[in-house]
Amino acid sequence: KGFKTFVVPENVGGRYSVFTPVGLLPLAVAGIDIRKLLFGASQALEFCKKANGTDNPALLYAAIRNGLYRDGKKIEIFADFDPALRYTGEWWKQLFGESEGKDGKGLFPAAVDYSADLHSMGQYIQSGERSIFETFINVEKSYTSVSVPGDPDSGDGLEYLSGRELSWANSMALEAAKSAHTAGGVPTFKITIPDKSAGSFGTLAGFFMFACGVSGYMLGVNPFNQPGVEAYKENMFRLLGKPGYGAEISAHK
Repeated sequence: KGFKTFVVPENVGGRYSVFTPVGLLPLAVAGIDIRKLLFGASQALEFCKKANGTDNPALLYAAIRNGLYRDGKKIEIFADFDPALRYTGEWWKQLFGESEGKDGKGLFPAAVDYSADLHSMGQYIQSGERSIFETFINVEKSYTSVSVPGDPDSGDGLEYLSGRELSWANSMALEAAKSAHTAGGVPTFKITIPDKSAGSFGTLAGFFMFACGVSGYMLGVNPFNQPGVEAYKENMFRLLGKPGYGAEISAHK
């Protein structure tokens, strides 16, 4: 029908496809500057390919999370304090869950949105089974400037926050949660990005992709296939009556 089409690369799994037309087209349509996004990603990937040892944040992250896994920490929690990062957490869960969860191995990836989940999940994280660690995502600069208004006669007990930025209060909530969870026996990372720009997201996504590949190889699995996902697809196609799929139930490991 004359529509412009783009190639969906067959050898790139969905979780790694952010920087292909699969991710770039909808991002561009949504008004995101994909050139800046790709520039941020390329900077992260180039740095992670060249830096050595503890100077390489991706290698350090991969090594520490594998060390924690061997020490009995089986769950990693992606913790954000900004609603804009909620679906970055969803993508992160797929990236690590689908890449490492195979051959009876792998950390279980979970994501929480603080400060709302500091109540719904915070009690367990603070005092539950010590099988978890957290990766906090910190955004250094807020795009908005909203200050708490002052009213000495309101009696609401919030006058000590008068004139303070809400973004500052949010950052204090992050530090408070991180300190409390660390004191409660939960190992924590803090990954800081300068802002919520396309370039910063590209850098963050590139970092996680590189680290995920390294981490998978450290774990002894192929981080680029997904045989378990194929199992449910085969069963679904069989139940739907798709030609070529027999009656046998598939259960890839």
